[in-house]
Amino acid sequence: MSRLALYALVVCLLATAAAVVSFVQGSWLGIVWVLLAGLSSNMTWYYLRRDRARRQSQSVTG
Repeated sequence: MSRLALYALVVCLLATAAAVVSFVQGSWLGIVWVLLAGLSSNMTWYYLRRDRARRQSQSVTG
């Protein structure tokens, strides 16, 4: 797993936890945390797929 994918995954997990805490406390600020979790989740998938494609192209040409 690439370092950027790992960082994005950590941000996603922390944003999800923050959203849960916000909603439990009755704050609508949790919506912002949900949006951040969605964005970081997409970034995680992007970096994972990019890393996998890069490895496949190196194994074919290498």
